[in-house]
Amino acid sequence: MAKNISEEGGRFLLALARTSILQEFDKHEGGLLSTIPDPSQEFLRQYRGVFVSLHQKGNLKGCIGIIEPEKPLYEGVIDNAKHAAFHDSRFRPLSLEEFKDVKIEVSILTCPETIEYKDGKDLAAKIRPDIDGVIIRKNSRSATFLPQVWKQVKDPDRFLQQLCLKAGLLPDEWERGGLIVSTYQVQAFEEE
Repeated sequence: MAKNISEEGGRFLLALARTSILQEFDKHEGGLLSTIPDPSQEFLRQYRGVFVSLHQKGNLKGCIGIIEPEKPLYEGVIDNAKHAAFHDSRFRPLSLEEFKDVKIEVSILTCPETIEYKDGKDLAAKIRPDIDGVIIRKNSRSATFLPQVWKQVKDPDRFLQQLCLKAGLLPDEWERGGLIVSTYQVQAFEEE
């Protein structure tokens, strides 16, 4: 298991995400900000799942990530920050004016672990509110909620219903069985 990242490391990741987005704005205006720092610290080279979320006045404005550890952490933060700002299909791309009011959150994921369960009731009992991020898969459909979603959806049954809807499944699909369900935890850093 990968070590937790220090608060200083978290601040660096937040600055990296913000700089990555600012560089994209600067490119469109014909300029180029300073180069993103060389990832010399070991934790930046770890392969980790990572999500970048953007919030404006408490509302989600973009959230993109990778669940599996497909690339070094610094690359995941850079790529997902840009995608959250400009390519989350649920939102129009951020303007520079909007970005001034955006708070960034970076979530570093543990490796997902599959849950064995008997039925919907057993599944709902095995996921831990405020701790577990949940991934569901059925055939070609899948979706995930980060653990932070528990702040809005506190009831496990409703959490699973909403997750099924996000995956394009019927809301009671989690009770019917046949889902592959995995959980993970996050270490989250957010701007003040």
